[in-house]
Amino acid sequence: MSEIPAKATESEDPSEGARARAADGLASAVGGALAADGVPQGDAMWQSSPPGSIYDYIKVASFSIGPDGLVDQWSLRAEHLFGIRADRAVGMDPIEAFIDPRHRERGMRKMAEILDGREWTGVVPFRMPSGAEGECGHEGLAEVYVMPTRTEEGEKAAVCIVVDVRTLRSIETDLAASQAIFSQSPFGFLLIDTDLRVRRVNQRFASIFGGDVDDHRGKGVHDYLQRGEADRVAATLRRVLETGSSITDMHVTGFVPGSDERRHWSVNLYRVHSGSGRPIGIAWLGIDITARRAAAREAAAARRNLALLNEAGARIGNSLDLETTARQLLDVVVPGFCDLATVDLYQGLLAGDETPPGLADGSAELRRVAFASAVSDAPFAGAGVPVAVGAVHHYPFNSPCADALRTARPQTVPGEDGGLVQSTLAVPMVAHDTVVGLVQFARTKGSEPFGDRDRDLAVELAARAAVCIDNARLYRREHERALILQRSLLPPGDPEASGLDIACRYLPGNVNTGRPSEVGGDWFDVIELPGHRTALVVGDVMGRGLRAAVAMGELRTAVRTLAQLDLEPAEVLSQLDEIARGLGAPGGVQQATRAARRPREADLSEVYLATCVYAVYDSVTRRCTFANAGHLPPVLVEPGEAALMLDVPPGMPLGVGGEPFEEVEVELPEGALLALYTDGLVESRDHPLDEGLQAFVSALSDPAQPLEDVCDHVLNTLDTHHGEDDIALLMARVQGLPTESVGDWTLPREPRSVGRAREYARAQLLAWDMEPLVDTTELLVSELVTNALRYGEGEIRLRLLLDRTLVCEVWDSGLVQPRRRRARDTDEGGRGLQLVGLLSAAWGSRRTPRGKTVWFELPLPGGDTSLTDPAEALLSLF
Repeated sequence: MSEIPAKATESEDPSEGARARAADGLASAVGGALAADGVPQGDAMWQSSPPGSIYDYIKVASFSIGPDGLVDQWSLRAEHLFGIRADRAVGMDPIEAFIDPRHRERGMRKMAEILDGREWTGVVPFRMPSGAEGECGHEGLAEVYVMPTRTEEGEKAAVCIVVDVRTLRSIETDLAASQAIFSQSPFGFLLIDTDLRVRRVNQRFASIFGGDVDDHRGKGVHDYLQRGEADRVAATLRRVLETGSSITDMHVTGFVPGSDERRHWSVNLYRVHSGSGRPIGIAWLGIDITARRAAAREAAAARRNLALLNEAGARIGNSLDLETTARQLLDVVVPGFCDLATVDLYQGLLAGDETPPGLADGSAELRRVAFASAVSDAPFAGAGVPVAVGAVHHYPFNSPCADALRTARPQTVPGEDGGLVQSTLAVPMVAHDTVVGLVQFARTKGSEPFGDRDRDLAVELAARAAVCIDNARLYRREHERALILQRSLLPPGDPEASGLDIACRYLPGNVNTGRPSEVGGDWFDVIELPGHRTALVVGDVMGRGLRAAVAMGELRTAVRTLAQLDLEPAEVLSQLDEIARGLGAPGGVQQATRAARRPREADLSEVYLATCVYAVYDSVTRRCTFANAGHLPPVLVEPGEAALMLDVPPGMPLGVGGEPFEEVEVELPEGALLALYTDGLVESRDHPLDEGLQAFVSALSDPAQPLEDVCDHVLNTLDTHHGEDDIALLMARVQGLPTESVGDWTLPREPRSVGRAREYARAQLLAWDMEPLVDTTELLVSELVTNALRYGEGEIRLRLLLDRTLVCEVWDSGLVQPRRRRARDTDEGGRGLQLVGLLSAAWGSRRTPRGKTVWFELPLPGGDTSLTDPAEALLSLF
């Protein structure tokens, strides 16, 4: 026991002086000077450290009592605890000053015992003495430790150590609460010192990483985590220790002893300070989020799959082309779902068979229509030899792919050793209970393997694509059928006409874009008429599809029939208008007329409308008569002149009815170029009609080129690749019949005209070097002129025309058309027209503005058609 002088001084007492500093230093050294086993490290216990110990929290004070029982020393901590300065406290009787009057008697006895040399410890209630102003001090409870001592003169005295009991009880409560939180926490709790060593762990942490709580003391993060992760965590711990910034929800990955499963923790870090504010370490609070991470991955995978399905619904099936649909599927799944993918479709399906030809063994021929890779265009080698896009192949009977096709169930194909592919899902493409192909999804090594959720997603994606492909197959079949029908209704081969050089083009809708589309109702026709005349027709049925193609075929047939009647162009369109009105009515034209008189009763879906331009060209006179039913105007390019659109009254479209059609007659110079077309050539969504017409007129800048080249130039110059509508283009270059190829005579109405007509015909044929035709022509001319004299009126006109055939025409002013009848054996006449029909290649009659014309046609010598012997023809009549 050290001696304390009884004389009061102004220096600190032992709790404030050397003893207090020694205690503080010892307390602070406990955390940093002890090794892991609690043994002091060298002279660490004598190191000086700033305040930071238990005494920062507990209110401890000291004072001494002299032999007279009065205070003779008063420490600074006593001033803080009791609120009395030393100059006032020294000389005070502690019993009188601090003890309640009710306890002073007992206090006096204890003081006497203490001064008698007895050591005493106890809890003493006290109250603060009144202040200078007389206010009453508050009461308290102190634990007092009294140690007897002696003065320099040998008199008995005492040193008192006083602790505030209430503060101590509060600290005990806090410690108990902290201990409960630390030990009972369901989370891993660690205290890490400034050297980044574990000082304390709770039971939860120890139960996860094994051992007792004391076994973890002194370990570092490298003892629990792999090197890379441990370095990252250690750097974070140092940053927290240096900056004091807390870390929330730091994710740490590692393994626990005895398990190969990767675990994930969410860690919160914050710096811990002593009572004086000095950093003493880091608190680590961790929670295992492995299950939460797995659930988050599942949720993310579900969201990814849903997003993939949404994207597939938006992107797959936008085209009605089989190959395009297959490529759209791969664009969706690579690389979002897999690294490589292929699509194989049955070859029979692509060839247009009614149903896919899938054999029972699953090894039918397939064609690879699409391939996609996210690995630098690496070849797909997950299931045998790589197959190029477009190649036809089949899978062996025992292969997983053949099994998938055979059973309509997905199969998993493991990757080959040393190969790029980890695993492959072979998924059949099933639409309406029919397998149409196979899609393979592959993931490379290092990727996440396919799971059950991936398998279900792959089946759904393949099913969606299969339905779209099957729809495209059905659409392609119907489109091809309609296209075949439409092409069968168009002129076969290159049309030929007398006095015209013909070139034509027909482009179905979307033929240039590679996308199938409904066929349209565009058509054109070149019809040879008697007298080396030609009818040029271009029309367009409004609407698309098989219905429009059928309507176009009916109208085209009607046009050819009406043309053979040799009607005027305006009359042809009038008859066509009636026919178009009857197409949508079950009862034909009459029923359509009655329905038109009852407003709002007609079904608009059964209304057929069409536009048409009909022109008749006469190669002898080089005159062309036009009639238009709501169609675009023809374009004429005369030699040396700019192209212009002919002013032909448009009229109403066919099927509207009630309006007459007008005719316009135009004389075409030799070498002129005439163009008829449909709106698909000059109109699209991006280019208005006026702009397209101007571009078309400008494209006809060099009509002297070969006609085929002019057609190609027009199609290449104009925007014909929009693919929105069919395009029909008909071009004709005028090559009139030469004057020397025409023989024309006028005969009076007298019997001698018959012989004179034979003479004219013989002389003209001999001049043309057509001697083999002389006898037949003389006979037939004689019959026609005789009929004109007997049944006709007015003067008679004889005309011979030589072009690809020989045409003979006999004109008169009579309106009665000749009628061929079969003469009886006893009849003396009536066999003239029968003879004309037997000897000629064709014959007929037509009305003219001033009467009628009867004609016949003979093939030229050396052609494919041989002449009929007149003698045999005459004998066949009897």
